[in-house]
Amino acid sequence: MDDSRLQKIKLLLLDVDGVLTGGHIIYSAAGAGSGIETKIFNVKDGLGIKLLQSAGINVGIVTGRTSEALLCRCRDLGITIIYDGVKAKGEIFDTVLSAANLCPEAVAFVGDDLPDLSLMKKVGVSIAVADAHDAVKNKADIVTRRNGGDGAVREICEMILDARNLLEEIIENCQ
Repeated sequence: MDDSRLQKIKLLLLDVDGVLTGGHIIYSAAGAGSGIETKIFNVKDGLGIKLLQSAGINVGIVTGRTSEALLCRCRDLGITIIYDGVKAKGEIFDTVLSAANLCPEAVAFVGDDLPDLSLMKKVGVSIAVADAHDAVKNKADIVTRRNGGDGAVREICEMILDARNLLEEIIENCQ
């Protein structure tokens, strides 16, 4: 894929389980439904998100699950666009576009499994993590080298920043 499509991205939407996490869910002894759930997030992904935000690119969440752990992570990262508990991800895309005042070409979405396909086909750039389901990888414009929860989001953030010729400057400013 050429960089011109990545240059247009103003909103990066992320699935959570399998993208921001490795797809594992840890329940407390109280069990499922107790509201006590643990997720493991990658700090490098978090920095990538912060770098995108500092470049004026918004980041949002579209996920089928609802969890307090996710909301805590979003607060930590300053992510305010959160669509959780979404069963039909493609059906909320018009709402996302309207709320963000964007066209489809300005949105990228990262997914890993079958429920993500309906949204992937509507965005300007569809992205699958390396360990995504084969059907998702086959429909994606980009497939990351890294697995979900293991730096795939950071990889994507850096791709977008590089396409905008911002990555080298960011790296230089950190030295």
